[in-house]
Amino acid sequence: MRQPRADEYARFAAARAGHLYRSACLLTAGDTHLAEDLVQETLGRIYVRWGRISRVDNPAGYAQTVLTRAFLAHQRRRSSTERATGAIPDRAAADGDLPLRLTLLQALARLPAKDRAVVVLRYWEDRSVEETADVMNASSAAVRTRCTRALGRLRELLGEELGEYAAR
Repeated sequence: MRQPRADEYARFAAARAGHLYRSACLLTAGDTHLAEDLVQETLGRIYVRWGRISRVDNPAGYAQTVLTRAFLAHQRRRSSTERATGAIPDRAAADGDLPLRLTLLQALARLPAKDRAVVVLRYWEDRSVEETADVMNASSAAVRTRCTRALGRLRELLGEELGEYAAR
């Protein structure tokens, strides 16, 4: 890769890595090690095709699509259910309510991978139904159905706990 393109890629990767990591943490339900691996895989795939990707209207959106597809591909592997640890590492929260975050991460972890991906794309990434469908290689109707079911499942999982946080 020529030096100007390499510098351009390095700036892009430095600017997007944090956001990709946060999205990957949500997709993996707090598995920080897998999240790091997914971000590295995403950035590696983008590096290989940076000459074409840099000319796309929205390289950041493209990166998010690559991340989501890498996550879904990982979930299809038989070994993807192996976990190095069952606990979320202790980290200081920059802002917000830590118990609420942990409760939501635990509830997300109990959703199937595709449901989790739909919730993260629609409500964390604030993507439209059509954009989510494009990322997941599904129809808009399938995304709407999966989203409705995933939110219903989250409500079931959170139950009384959600009311406790909403009252604050």
